[in-house]
Amino acid sequence: MNTLNLKGDVQNWITYLFNDPIVDILAENSNLTKIQLETLLIDVLASNIARKSLKTEEKAKLRRLKEGISRGSFNRTLKQARRNVIKSIYTILLLGYLGVFESTQLDPFLEVSNKLQTYTSTYKDLMNGEGIMDEHLRLVKMLREELEMSLENLSKPRALGKL
Repeated sequence: MNTLNLKGDVQNWITYLFNDPIVDILAENSNLTKIQLETLLIDVLASNIARKSLKTEEKAKLRRLKEGISRGSFNRTLKQARRNVIKSIYTILLLGYLGVFESTQLDPFLEVSNKLQTYTSTYKDLMNGEGIMDEHLRLVKMLREELEMSLENLSKPRALGKL
């Protein structure tokens, strides 16, 4: 795959992801900026699209900017993204260790997590052409709307209530 096609494919893929309302809600409420998320996605998944290992300079050119960015800027943003992901995981571990996850007030988050898993598997089935197309389309649309509403409600600080 030549560099021009790779850049277009990666940028189209990232644009598609960032136009997904569920990705938008999740990203907006995560510890990652959109630039950090884009950089992390390029780092983790661009090599799969290229079907070869990519150097940092090549990854930096895949950003959705007209000219790309420098290798140093890409590495700094990637470092920030990785640090934020690690801190998020440690937050989850800390809350689990302290027994916060045993609180019934977190049940809505677990329910949304299960809905997200159902949505993802139903969407994959649809993309693989399994089952009745109209039925899958209707189910995916219904799940997406339900997920968007649930995620919007859970993104409010009051959603955790009193722990």
